This record gives sequence, C-alpha cells and structure tokens, in this order.
Amino acid sequence: MRIAPEGRPFILGAAIIGVILVLLGWMVSAVAWAVVLVWVVAFFRDPEPRGAPAPDALIAPADGKVVSVIETDEPAFFGERAVRISIFMNVFDCHVNRYPCDGVVAYRHYNRGTFGHAGTDKASLDNEQASIGLETPRGKVLVRQIAGLVARRIVTDDSLGTPVRQRSRLGMIRFGSRVDLFLPRGTLVRVKVGDRTRVADTVVAEWA
Repeated sequence: MRIAPEGRPFILGAAIIGVILVLLGWMVSAVAWAVVLVWVVAFFRDPEPRGAPAPDALIAPADGKVVSVIETDEPAFFGERAVRISIFMNVFDCHVNRYPCDGVVAYRHYNRGTFGHAGTDKASLDNEQASIGLETPRGKVLVRQIAGLVARRIVTDDSLGTPVRQRSRLGMIRFGSRVDLFLPRGTLVRVKVGDRTRVADTVVAEWA
C-alpha cells in the first residue's frame, strides 16, 4: 500500500507507542493500540489512480459523500455564480485530494478560520480552508479544501503557473474534512446528494 508522505511521522509514532506497550507487558492495551495503528496507516493511504484520461469529464477530487449540489456565488476566482459540489470525507476515507481535470494553477488562497463540522453548509464560509483555481480550455475550475472538526493541517502541493493533469495529486487534509468543487454554470452534474465518490475515479460532472 502506498502511503502519503505526510503520514510517515504519524505511523512511526503510533508504531513506537505499540512497541513500548508490548515491552511493558501491557498486552491488552497493545492489542487495542494495534487497531489504532491500522487505522492510521489506512487513513494515509494514497492509492495509485487508475483509468484513461477523460477530457470531457470532471473526476471526483476526494473520497466521500456528496452533501450538497447547488449554484452559488463564487467571487474569489470565478467572479460570478458557479455550480458547487460538496464532498464530505469522514475519518475512514482516503484524504489525498486529486485534480478533477487538466489545467494550469491560476489561483491559490489560504484562509484561516474555525474548525466546525465540515458537513454543514456554514463550513464553506467559516472553516479554515485552502483554494486552488485552474484555468482550463473549457472554463475555470476551483477546488476548495475545508478543514473539519479534527482537521488541523491542509496541504496544497502546487504553486501558481504549474500545469497539472487530471488525477494528479493536489494535496491532502488530515483527519476529517470536506472538498468543494466549483464548476461553470451549465456544466452537467452527474452526482446527487447522498452519492459516494471515489477520488480520481467517480465522474462527478461533464463539460457541456
């Protein structure tokens, strides 16, 4: 299993604690901690994306559950209304985020905020978040990483001007969070509230 580099210190720390528990002879605690270690490893998994390029499709940037599909104002990058697909990631989902399409990074912004429940609509305004906007031949696309109740670190990989490819790594959020995908009005949305998505696999929309 491939592991995101951000997870190595957490996995090493959890493994050391497990060894200490065994050396102390606290076997019940060691067994319980082994469950935690397995979860930490699984949380930081970074599966290799599969599938051929899909130039007419927009692929899910995150594992999780679709909690909102609405049209809303997006003044920061779009400068107008856009379609927003919100995907909530629980602590068992893969938290590596990937680009939904090819493009060039044209916008980056980090905003400090609160750490409320990421599944609520209010989280898109109040929570700590990082936004990365792409210029594509078919319109603007914005991915917004939003911290949740226990998320305390948002990682966004690429700098302004970087060409990126569909399904390549965008970054990750540690320990429970949400990703909002903003698309031009008129984009054909292929998911609905309640659907589950798989990062770099599920088609969430298609260019009109």
